[in-house]
Amino acid sequence: MKQIPMTVKGAELLRAELEELKNVKRPQITAAIAEARAHGDLKENAEYHAAREQQGFCEGRIQEIEGKLSQAQIIDITKVKNTGRIIFGATVTVINVENDEETTYRIVGDDEADYKQNLISVNSPIARGLIGKEDGDTVQIKTPGGDVEFDIVKVEYI
Repeated sequence: MKQIPMTVKGAELLRAELEELKNVKRPQITAAIAEARAHGDLKENAEYHAAREQQGFCEGRIQEIEGKLSQAQIIDITKVKNTGRIIFGATVTVINVENDEETTYRIVGDDEADYKQNLISVNSPIARGLIGKEDGDTVQIKTPGGDVEFDIVKVEYI
């Protein structure tokens, strides 16, 4: 079985979403189905069909989250000794050599990735290019926008 890398925060967010789906959404959908059934003829009852569709999405998401959590390899980066090497969960500050733009990325699991918050997936081109490198290295990374050269300024395990 393939393990899915996940940060502690990412696992907490998935557990919270699972809790919400099971304890809030699922009962709401069940109540909506019961109410729609009370209106009579189910063949032409749009409310009933919409509620059943919502139920399908909800149950699918519950199964997806439970599957991911069962295969999760939760990594607490704060408990790893900082060697200056970039690993999963590390926060990395880089400078784009071409335009001197400084950016800080945190390498996270696929479900946690949010480029707008500089949380990049471990499977993204930038993360794959950075993993294994060390503080002070210069790396050339192939991105969808072309090759980009970065100087690694700081590696933190926070």
